[in-house]
Amino acid sequence: MKLGNVLIPVANLDEAIAFYGLPVKFRDGDRFAALDGGGVTVALAGPAEHVTASVAPSYKVDDVADAVRELTARGGEVVREPEKGPHEIRAVLRDPSGNVFVLYQPL
Repeated sequence: MKLGNVLIPVANLDEAIAFYGLPVKFRDGDRFAALDGGGVTVALAGPAEHVTASVAPSYKVDDVADAVRELTARGGEVVREPEKGPHEIRAVLRDPSGNVFVLYQPL
């Protein structure tokens, strides 16, 4: 696993981009924007892409299904099963302490 970004669900993408004031690396309409956080990507998720209800780290993996199996065997809990998004396969899990995180695999 490699930290890919910090996912922040937002109500309005334009307002959030203006608020954070970071350079935009990628944008997909009102769905998603990746901002250059200087070492980590700040991922703003518009309402259509809310996969978590709060800020969550997102980890890039080679195979989401394999990573889900491995992490649940170590005590993780699946919050959202692996699903295909517009640019990735993703799943949402909770660690044994209750913290939510996202796993993703680019398409």
